[in-house]
Amino acid sequence: MVTDPSQTPATSPPPAYTPPIPDPNYTNSGVPTFDFVRDKIENRISTAIGGEELAQAGPEGQQVDEMMRKRDEAARKKLEEIRKSMGK
Repeated sequence: MVTDPSQTPATSPPPAYTPPIPDPNYTNSGVPTFDFVRDKIENRISTAIGGEELAQAGPEGQQVDEMMRKRDEAARKKLEEIRKSMGK
């Protein structure tokens, strides 16, 4: 079916150009602000700490902590044994 162009609704003119709103996290030259970088770093640190806490809270994390504790204790004993054998 072909429509008659005189029967199509009139379109409104395109809106006037509005310049983009500058990103408050960057300077006009495109460099990130100190606050933006600091917030990003703090967010990554918080995420890492939270992930570590969640990993330790589970049974697997507790098992790994126990294994690390036993390994460190064995290493201390071995070092003490080596020092005694050297006469120190």
